[in-house]
Amino acid sequence: MSSSRTVKIGLHLPETERIASWQETMELVRTAEDGGFDSIWMPDHLIFRDESGEATGPWECWSMLCAVAAITNRVEIGPLVLCTAFRNPALIAKMADTLDEISGGRLILGLGAGWHEPEYQAYGFPFDHRFARFQEAFTIIHTLLQEGSIDFEGTWYSARECELRPRGPRPGGPPLMVGSQGRKMLEATLPHVQYWNAWPRWWGNDPARLPALIADVDAVADAQDVPRDAFQRTTAVFIRLQGIPTLDALNDPDAPHFTGTDEEIARFLRDVAAAGIDHIQIVVDPITVPGVERLCRIVETL
Repeated sequence: MSSSRTVKIGLHLPETERIASWQETMELVRTAEDGGFDSIWMPDHLIFRDESGEATGPWECWSMLCAVAAITNRVEIGPLVLCTAFRNPALIAKMADTLDEISGGRLILGLGAGWHEPEYQAYGFPFDHRFARFQEAFTIIHTLLQEGSIDFEGTWYSARECELRPRGPRPGGPPLMVGSQGRKMLEATLPHVQYWNAWPRWWGNDPARLPALIADVDAVADAQDVPRDAFQRTTAVFIRLQGIPTLDALNDPDAPHFTGTDEEIARFLRDVAAAGIDHIQIVVDPITVPGVERLCRIVETL
């Protein structure tokens, strides 16, 4: 099923709401693609540890994305977003070109600096100078993907006489997405990306607050002489379905789930799009096959 919507709709796969097996994840993905979703997204985290020391964690993002690429034919796929600190940046570029090849040119490479310090400590990654490290990593990644080669020596990373061979299906590499609201991050990335992504906590999961956030991003773009139509604006949303058993009863106080009838949820998604969003990634409770089937029927009405 293809989409004629002006706004694209994506599905955010389970993180730690529940640990879905690959067989379950495969069923979720195929249900979403067959039901008209435009994209599939996977979070990139290694472990979460709360104040009590209790640990939870999802499956490794890139491995799952490669598997998703292999079992789908139409939907775009991407990490939301890939933490550049967890992998060597030149290797990330090589991985991205390879996954773009596997998917037939359907990858959107979302990138970010990460934020959850316990997982850095647990897996041995440095947490200091996150912006400086990200800036160097991003330079290596976007240059390799867009130009095919780089000779770089930085404070944190190096890529000496590095080339991407062979190249993936798109000569300029897959499109890049940055997930950030920080001015320094936006200044460093907006001249080189094709997508910007927001998380619901930044705008309270309230469409009325989205225009102000988008205006802030556009102001940075203007200051960098980046045309406003040079990148698409995307955001995740939190949705809780009614009349179906949920998995995660918790609500983020800064961004409560939107819940309502199917018609009200469709109206909420229209309001998000009308605020200036080109692509929406739905984080749904419950993230189960019945939940995704229900979402597919809602998305059909858009």
